[in-house]
Amino acid sequence: MLFSKQWKKMDDRMNKSDKEAMEKEEKATVATNDEPEINYRGWKAMPFIIGNETFEKLGAIGTLANLLIYLTTVFNLKSITAATMINVFNGTTNFGTLVGAFLCDTYFGRYKTLGFATAASFLGLLAIQLTAAIPELHPHRCAAKESGECEGPTTGQLAFLLMGLGLMIVGAGGVRPCNLAFGVDQFNPKTEAGKRGIDSFFNWYFFTFTFAQMVSLTLIVYIQSNVSWAIGLGIPATLMFIACVVYFVGSKIYVKVKATGSPMTSVAQVIVVAIKKRKLKPVEQPWLSLFKYFPPKSINSKLPYTDQFRFLDKAAIVTPQDEIKCDGSPADPWRLCSLQQVEEVKCLFRVLPIWASQIMYCVTLVQLHTYAVFQAVQSDRRLGNSNFKIPAASYVVFMMLSLTIFIPVYDRAIVPFLRKIRAKEGGITILQRIGIGMFVSIFTMLVSGMVEQHRRSIALTKPTLGVVPRKGAISSMSASILIPQFILGGLTEAFASIGLIEFYYKQFPENMKSIGGSLFYCGLAGSNYFSSLLIFIIHRTTNRTATGNWLKEDLNKGRLDYYYYIIAGLGILNLGYFLLCASWYKYKGNSDNTPELELHVNGEKQQLDKP
Repeated sequence: MLFSKQWKKMDDRMNKSDKEAMEKEEKATVATNDEPEINYRGWKAMPFIIGNETFEKLGAIGTLANLLIYLTTVFNLKSITAATMINVFNGTTNFGTLVGAFLCDTYFGRYKTLGFATAASFLGLLAIQLTAAIPELHPHRCAAKESGECEGPTTGQLAFLLMGLGLMIVGAGGVRPCNLAFGVDQFNPKTEAGKRGIDSFFNWYFFTFTFAQMVSLTLIVYIQSNVSWAIGLGIPATLMFIACVVYFVGSKIYVKVKATGSPMTSVAQVIVVAIKKRKLKPVEQPWLSLFKYFPPKSINSKLPYTDQFRFLDKAAIVTPQDEIKCDGSPADPWRLCSLQQVEEVKCLFRVLPIWASQIMYCVTLVQLHTYAVFQAVQSDRRLGNSNFKIPAASYVVFMMLSLTIFIPVYDRAIVPFLRKIRAKEGGITILQRIGIGMFVSIFTMLVSGMVEQHRRSIALTKPTLGVVPRKGAISSMSASILIPQFILGGLTEAFASIGLIEFYYKQFPENMKSIGGSLFYCGLAGSNYFSSLLIFIIHRTTNRTATGNWLKEDLNKGRLDYYYYIIAGLGILNLGYFLLCASWYKYKGNSDNTPELELHVNGEKQQLDKP
């Protein structure tokens, strides 16, 4: 297998005693009176899981990375239509993770969900590859001219393409919320060796994700842009097929955790009971008076009382009509809920305002994958004095490089330094990390606007380097000037995106981890839809102004820089909203009123301690 050598090297580096301990602990079994034994195989399952993950990401990203260019060059769609289509596709894909997480936790379990989703992804990639390989499935190639209408896709051609994209949405909806959790399932979380394995698995997971993006944004994109779309899209489809094979080959050694029912049922019970009992008076000392019951087999950690969302407390008020079983549980959970259930719902409610701020923050990332690519198309992409042109979509790789280089620097240098100064375990708290990322995202859009203003000015005042079909003149500005905005985008992700993933993972109850994992993707979905709405509003509004449409096909005739500045302004408002939410937020498991951030009030620094 692809990763066998890495596992062997890792195994050889362990000393004999650690190796024996790990083997014993990973073979440990967990048994109860009504549950079968679980044989944790740990790293023995990783060549199949990590291999599947690598090939799956190479396949999916290898197609999606250059899909925007494919829609405009092969399917002859206008830039604004293609960008909107990509935003809607990404939004639907990310929202689909919530459905996938629900079905996984409630009915099918992670193993079946991942198997079905990987197969669906392969069929989707195969369908998209066929649109390039078979002439009857795409429009005739548009002649190279500066302006004029080109033949668009027929209804049948567009329907076949949308079918492929639809299958990819189904696949991503199952893969994204489940693959990370499925890998963690292979380790025993109750042993030290299992805990070390989980930590190491997270590193390997994000390494393969970044590796797949790097290869896709360079090699595969180059083949698609300069060799053949049919070959370039055939490679991802082949890699996805290999991912399917690798996944099912390891079936016999996987730990397959069964679905335990939807955790959202408990959420619904609390809301329904709170509404039914809304006329009851609040109790005094609710931490003592409210109904307490903790299921003996619950995987959730026990939560203390918090005084936020106190209207939910009424769900745990015991009335004369409420019956309690001899084991302490309520006879009817739709009439009486426990304090534990109420606090779990409060955890969910507290996260939602923070999640809302993610939607506006991620709009910046959406632009770096759409309009920033169009900037590269109309810039000088030649490498040095050669005739070799870097594919426009490949400039996004600088985001990955920035992220990959900065993370170890942050972990090994910045965090220890801040830990000494602030005497906090992580140097800075999770919400502070997210806030820094949101600030950098504003700066990213300002830099993007200034770079676009410079690119456009050179295109209009100095000799150009030719014409992009159906777009406009190529500015003599080197596309390398776009690199700083992509680097800033990578730093934004290193702070805010990773911080948000960690935040959702830690702040949700343990039985809602799949839901929490999908929440990040739902935020991305909201960003894609909001970006599409913003493009529509700008397009309709500026068409009637003296300056003309800001988002024209030819960027030299539009004002993309103004569009970037508007996003930066919205980002400033969003940052203010986030700071208010963060100062109000209480961490899971903390019952006091300690807020989180450092704020400056009336010119004086107010220290807000970490819970």
